[in-house]
Amino acid sequence: MYLKQIILNSLEYNLWVNEQYYKWLSDKSDILLTTHVESSFSSILHTLHHILQTQEYWWSVIKEQQDIAVEREVTDLDRGQIFDSLIGSSRLLVSYFKELDQEELLKTVEIKNEWFTCNFSKFEYVQQLTYHAAYHRGQVVTIGRALGVVDAPLTDYNFWNLYKDRVDMFA
Repeated sequence: MYLKQIILNSLEYNLWVNEQYYKWLSDKSDILLTTHVESSFSSILHTLHHILQTQEYWWSVIKEQQDIAVEREVTDLDRGQIFDSLIGSSRLLVSYFKELDQEELLKTVEIKNEWFTCNFSKFEYVQQLTYHAAYHRGQVVTIGRALGVVDAPLTDYNFWNLYKDRVDMFA
């Protein structure tokens, strides 16, 4: 079941990167994380919140429970909640997909909402979820650099894929 392994790799990588970002940003000040920078989202924390909301949206699609409300305007962001939720939902995704068979991975789920209508397979929604998160995590690094934060972790997929079995990599 090669497709399942590809999807699990993507989700395990997504979880690992979210954990690396938590480790990286946990000692940064709230002021730094909320400093306004011109980007898709106004700060590191707003960008992380968007990653979380979007991951939860795609998770609801995959579970076929598209009842999640996406908040557009957020004023009070709690970094602990954001990271706990992001890492928690990333773990749930890995667990969920470990249990799926090929037929369930290929099952299509229709979406009709205010932004678009589509009907793709669950594995394609996983791709959307992980690619979207990677795109915005790149913005987090760019925002950080604009604020003088140059110690972002190496989170390249190839690095993870080559060394994921090394215990010290995750310490």
